[in-house]
Amino acid sequence: MAIRNKLYFASDFHLGTGTYAKYREREARVVRWLDAIKTDAAEVFLMGDVFDFWFEYKTVVPKGYIRFLGKLAELTDAGVKLYFFKGNHDMWMFDYFEKELNATIISNELEIERNGKKFYLHHGDGLGPGDKFYKMLKKIFRSKLCQWLFARIHPNLGVGIANRWSRGSRIASEKNENHKPGQQEWLVTYSREVLETHFYDYLVYGHRHLPLDIQLNDKTRYINLGEWVIANTYAVFDGERMELKYFEK
Repeated sequence: MAIRNKLYFASDFHLGTGTYAKYREREARVVRWLDAIKTDAAEVFLMGDVFDFWFEYKTVVPKGYIRFLGKLAELTDAGVKLYFFKGNHDMWMFDYFEKELNATIISNELEIERNGKKFYLHHGDGLGPGDKFYKMLKKIFRSKLCQWLFARIHPNLGVGIANRWSRGSRIASEKNENHKPGQQEWLVTYSREVLETHFYDYLVYGHRHLPLDIQLNDKTRYINLGEWVIANTYAVFDGERMELKYFEK
């Protein structure tokens, strides 16, 4: 029997975006990945924008994602620890996954230590210099008042509005992200600022849709997990080292 000793990290599945056929194809690919890691995964970190839109009404959640959620249930029932990070597309997670999957919901950053290695984990939205407009929107959308008001909208209308909005997102066009030179990435800039006061072996993010592994100094690496519309990338920590990998490529 395989030993469960690995940590897996993935982000930006954006389940629900694109045509139904493409979304189902992507969901099936994610399920195959989860099936491939289920024997040796100790912890799985899904680091934001797992869904292209998510909102939990008191008695209603968005339809779909049956195979994906079923596979997660299989993993958690087998003892795998699951973490869901709130991204900018699925920030309206509340307690549904806590109850159904015994998942831990992470609203912002998570700091962990495993096998003597220190990790700083965050979806990556709203960090670093610039983007003041989004940072203002994030505060509004995450406010209790905004969530209460949205919950008053009938799901047919509310989810319909959100899905129409998401069709204009940068991932919906299925184009590669603009890639700045490594040291100019704003999350690299943010990571260097974090390292001025705290030490981490790995700073891991999603959001940028770029699979990146950048050595910040002789002991610390910046890792961006990429996305699953084009690249299908994830990271795995085996207890000694972290590696960025491609699935089915």
